[in-house]
Amino acid sequence: MRVAVTGGGGFLGSHLCETLLRRGDSVVCLDNFSTGDAANITHLLSDPAFEFQYADVSASVEVAGHVDAVAHLASPASPPDYLRQPLETLAVGSRGTENALRLALRHDARFILASTSEVYGDPLVHPQEETYWGNVNSIGPRSVYDEAKRYAEALSAAYRRTHGLDVGIARIFNTYGPRMRPHDGRVVSSFITQALTGEPLTIYGDGKQTRSFCYVDDLVRGLVALLGSSEMGPFNLGNPVERTVSELAETVLTMTGSQSEVKYHPLPVDDPVRRRPVITLAREVLGWEPEIDITEGLRRTVAYFASRPDQLAVSAAAIRGGQSETVPPAAVPVAATPSQMIPGPEAASLSVGAATMPEPSASGG
Repeated sequence: MRVAVTGGGGFLGSHLCETLLRRGDSVVCLDNFSTGDAANITHLLSDPAFEFQYADVSASVEVAGHVDAVAHLASPASPPDYLRQPLETLAVGSRGTENALRLALRHDARFILASTSEVYGDPLVHPQEETYWGNVNSIGPRSVYDEAKRYAEALSAAYRRTHGLDVGIARIFNTYGPRMRPHDGRVVSSFITQALTGEPLTIYGDGKQTRSFCYVDDLVRGLVALLGSSEMGPFNLGNPVERTVSELAETVLTMTGSQSEVKYHPLPVDDPVRRRPVITLAREVLGWEPEIDITEGLRRTVAYFASRPDQLAVSAAAIRGGQSETVPPAAVPVAATPSQMIPGPEAASLSVGAATMPEPSASGG
């Protein structure tokens, strides 16, 4: 099978590309690295079944040759990213999604959308089933991401009803693991970065707000199962084990042996208080459920972060005093260009499918 993966240079996208190649598929990875990282796919460039195209999917999505499936993962996904790029986030959720849908339609291909648990907003129903319509502030600071994904779901469903396109929708809950950026502002990456560098761990609110953390390998298995299905869903993909942010902080401190203190700050606007998926549908229809517990997942993630001390040092300064959307956008390092990340001949190979290599603009992984 030949699969086009938008946002394939991002955290989730690169893992999906790798998994598809490992099972024998051909992969066309599209990204512009607005929030992705060229280093995530460097090791894939020598694989003849892997093709990279530098592309802003909000502008266009063109892939030569037949495509059997399209996995649309392109979008900023962490609060500092989508607050730094609000219009770009809305563009990739709307124009970017339609461009990816049109690609799938031209090739009569399976299309899967990486949606998000953020479509539920700050939920009034707990835990969250796919039948819940959500509680979203349509004009709040997080709405650029929440509403972009809600629109992307509506657009995908309309393409299925109107054109008969084979569409699948995944609502992804908090996911963590290797290749997360230390400065991305998500709670797992921030806590690990702060613990390993001796910085205070920053908790917003009283720390009793809950999240459900799914390890990246498990999540990607869910996406692959959805890719191989003919069902639309939507399907919640996430770990149904709920824990508080304070419990996560304690676990990270214990695992790293860090002496970092914990500091509390006001809860950001519209930050969800509770978040836990009901995954009955994914279990019954896709045969999927998480297998890696948080202790093992965090062990692997801590080891990955600890192996990159230079990145940690820079990122610790960027997120000092913040681990969510309260991080000042200017303090978040902008993703490097491919030529900066991959020097020499490998940089040239990244331009396959593109005549030029422009500076990153929007809509990458």
